[in-house]
Amino acid sequence: MEVAIIGIGIHKFGRFPGKTYVDMGRDAVLEALKDANVTWGEIEAAFCSSVFAGSASGAYVLGDVGLSGIPIVDVEAACAAGGFAIRQGVQAIQHGIYDLVLVAGFEKMPRGFIVSPRFQEWERRLGLASNPMFFALWAQRYMYEYGITESQLVKVSVKNHRNGALNPNALYQRALTFEEIANSPMVCDPIRLLMLCAPDEGAAALVMCSKDRARRYTNKPIIVAATEARTPLHPMHRLASPHFASRVKKPSVTERTAQAAYGVAGIGPEDLDVVELQDQEAASELRYYEELGLCNEGEGGRLIDEGATEINGRIPVNTSGGLLSKGEPVGASAIGQMHELVLQLRGEAGLRQVKDPRVVLSHVFGAGGNCAVTILKK
Repeated sequence: MEVAIIGIGIHKFGRFPGKTYVDMGRDAVLEALKDANVTWGEIEAAFCSSVFAGSASGAYVLGDVGLSGIPIVDVEAACAAGGFAIRQGVQAIQHGIYDLVLVAGFEKMPRGFIVSPRFQEWERRLGLASNPMFFALWAQRYMYEYGITESQLVKVSVKNHRNGALNPNALYQRALTFEEIANSPMVCDPIRLLMLCAPDEGAAALVMCSKDRARRYTNKPIIVAATEARTPLHPMHRLASPHFASRVKKPSVTERTAQAAYGVAGIGPEDLDVVELQDQEAASELRYYEELGLCNEGEGGRLIDEGATEINGRIPVNTSGGLLSKGEPVGASAIGQMHELVLQLRGEAGLRQVKDPRVVLSHVFGAGGNCAVTILKK
């Protein structure tokens, strides 16, 4: 059974001192319901993603929408939480368990670098919980192996901030120059401050149903062609970077997940028109170009140099501005990507609009090697 997205909603990503995650989640859900032309009472089940919101967060958010007695499933898979929640919602419809479901993600992140709750206090005090350290170690290795340059890392951030300046839902809405990024403070060599995403706050939601039912609500249903999730095949020490561990053995987690999704959708990476991927820092975007099959291994730098991933390029990547511009409220991240991709397929992305996209892809990767890839089509 084919599944369709019929409604999308989003609460702007940023910092909102006067709002709770419940406020933001509720607003995104109500917007998605309105966009889908359905009432809350018609929703039969909900799958909610968050990492820092705590126990039963989905029930608290949706209780603010209305106490309808439906099952509410909370999903946590680090930065990939939203991708796993989408997969559960799709499977529930495919197996005929529910006809109309909601998927929502929300987060109110602590300030500063993301520190996973999995770390113990002694690890935090030693500085072992600061993920820029792991990002930088991987980036150094990547640059050494393939000749990736700092200039290419800067270009990724320039592109994504330029795109984010066109996105009213992004945390940062100002284009940054090459010089501003290249001269920003060094956080952990070679990663500079403006090459890193910022943890922030926000929410996003989707309403989904079967393709056959979708025509009752909209003349622009977006079909979920595939949604796959994977974790590593090899052990990962909890102090080791998931970026190292995911590449210890080939294929990597992202490669395995993407290949599974391409197989289900019956396409290849050459068929993609827009990609939203996990750019938690600039080097990761280049790496995921390769692992998603957008170019050969070691050629990510060439792709950014050629402008292939610009909005008007051969394969636009992170037209929303990506995490570098939107920030990363981790539970809402993947669903925020889906919001952008649905807008692109509908032709409603405004100044970020890619010309006539037909097939698009969302990719998220998080701690523990959690990875999810979703492919949408008109």
